[in-house]
Amino acid sequence: MLCAAMLAALGATVALAPEPSRLPNIVIVFVDDMGWGDLPSQGAEGWEMPHLARLESEGSRFTHFSVAQPVCSASRCALLTGCWPNRLGIHGALGPWSEIGLHADETTLAEIAKSRGYATAAVGKWHLGFQPAFLPTRHGFDEFFGIPYSNDMWPGHPERPKQWPPLPLIDGEETTERISELSRQDPLTRRFTERAVDFIERHAEAPFLLYLAHPQPHVPLACHSDWKGTSAQGAYGDVMQEIDWSVGQVLQALDIADIADETIVIFSSDNGPWRSYGDHAGGTGGLREGKGTTFEGGLRVPCLVRWPGVVPAGHVSASEWRSIDLFPTLAAAMQSPLPRDVDGRDMTALITGGAGVESEASLYYYRTNELQAVRMGRWKLHLPHGYRSLEGRPGGKGGVPAKYTYGIPQNLALYDLQADPGETTDVKALHPEVMDRFLAVVEAARADLGDALTGSEGSGVREPGRVSPAP
Repeated sequence: MLCAAMLAALGATVALAPEPSRLPNIVIVFVDDMGWGDLPSQGAEGWEMPHLARLESEGSRFTHFSVAQPVCSASRCALLTGCWPNRLGIHGALGPWSEIGLHADETTLAEIAKSRGYATAAVGKWHLGFQPAFLPTRHGFDEFFGIPYSNDMWPGHPERPKQWPPLPLIDGEETTERISELSRQDPLTRRFTERAVDFIERHAEAPFLLYLAHPQPHVPLACHSDWKGTSAQGAYGDVMQEIDWSVGQVLQALDIADIADETIVIFSSDNGPWRSYGDHAGGTGGLREGKGTTFEGGLRVPCLVRWPGVVPAGHVSASEWRSIDLFPTLAAAMQSPLPRDVDGRDMTALITGGAGVESEASLYYYRTNELQAVRMGRWKLHLPHGYRSLEGRPGGKGGVPAKYTYGIPQNLALYDLQADPGETTDVKALHPEVMDRFLAVVEAARADLGDALTGSEGSGVREPGRVSPAP
């Protein structure tokens, strides 16, 4: 185990968590398109989530946790590398025939874990490149069982090309099934949960990293027959209750193996809800807009962290942090130095009940390669851009989406998220000193990461992995 002096000699900037008897196991449950308002403790009604409530009572809930981009692949890239996805050339959501993926030179959380002697597994949705060179097994995961991209990227979806292939289910690097009917998606949450529990049982004696990335509640909604019709809300509530059951199975496996006190459990989502799907989508708890936009409804997501004896129980924190901070924070827990150019901050002080990082660090909010917003503390600046919205119209029903209006202009605007979490009132004229600070930060971000809205290239951008077009 590396001591603090050794880390200092290596030039590491991480802060060490309280040292347990062994390095902690790490379980990350990362769901898809779950809104900030989908936790019952944050206003959700129509379904019950007792196992997530247990996580909250035994750990901490963070109400200002945000993702790096409000879209699938970019969000996952940030979580697993601690870098802005734009820095690594990963934008938006990679499709079935994408020629790019996570570059082999980038360091993932799994590779950090492997260097510290961990067993590693990815179960569920990957979405960082589907060709063999990009699969989890090429990025530090010993095992992978799941789908390579979103569960709607198949010909059965009403808004996807009919020539797209059936959804591949991959074990390791081998496609073992091709899913062409929605009914065959119904067992996936249960199958992924069973594989996750099996991994825990097989590795209870040594430290492990489990990344359980459920494809649900992303449309098309699918759940096991045991859960259909069990919620007051309908299909979406049924799916949410099965996800909660899955978390319960993981917690039970940790309890049975008597390793719950030695395990960090994190629960979160990749972005906010896909609001055009109406009753097949989640809620934002009053935050503005949803997935695919850089308003709070697209970026702010549920976040629960449990680490008995280290993370305070029953604690609720409104300090802001983001998904890229998990990488350096977990590296600190694993007593590991950081790789090159990690953008995230070690938030050990925050999750252990302290105030966290006091400086108003800049949170850059891109949508694909467009810099659309920046947050510093209570303030959030929106830069001129176009966005999509239902403009107050109801969402769709039964899995058929309503139509967005695209290209709605958002002008330069400053919002005080403390007083105005719904981003309704522009206060830039009242705070010129805040604007001056923001505009300097914006120019630095553009110079480093680029910005398609202004034609900025970005000197700190690296190339993604590339392969020949898929057949």
